[in-house]
Amino acid sequence: YPSLKPLGSYIIDLLARLKFLQDWITKGIPNVFWISGFYFTQSFLTGATQNFARKYKIPIDHLTFDFEVMESEGTMESRPEDGVYVHGLFIEGAIWDRTEMKMGEAAPKILYDTVPVVWLKPIETKNISKEGIYEAPVYKTSERRGTLSTTGHSTNFVMFMMLKSDQPEEHWVNRGVALLTQLDD
Repeated sequence: YPSLKPLGSYIIDLLARLKFLQDWITKGIPNVFWISGFYFTQSFLTGATQNFARKYKIPIDHLTFDFEVMESEGTMESRPEDGVYVHGLFIEGAIWDRTEMKMGEAAPKILYDTVPVVWLKPIETKNISKEGIYEAPVYKTSERRGTLSTTGHSTNFVMFMMLKSDQPEEHWVNRGVALLTQLDD
């Protein structure tokens, strides 16, 4: 899987991924998925969308995700009725303001902030609102580039995640704000 970690950190990360998958097998479906632990994150996201599409008999190509950042930092008591909870994201160039529950300015010399649990809620594309949000790109690594694989997906870009903001999108674009599924350490 793509990683910029040095060998020691890579091995620790690999063992954590294996534990995440083993726990899923032995303990059942987790309430919160470690999004960083997936090799092909897009297939997991497609699966979450497919479950919703089948449940409500809606064509999958009419669906997208709405995003709600929760107050919890890593666990939830139960799974959501629709969609999935994920954790393991980092925000670069900004912070997630836990008091205001929206994006905020990063403190000087602080490059990354952890993002609390995010609820990925499938929603019909026609019902999505793009007001007061920043469409943050999500990348697997800090390299922010990749190549198209044979499936047509980027090897590094995952998706755009809509985060609440009271600043215009250009404000965050100028700061290079993005979400990462892993850091380089």
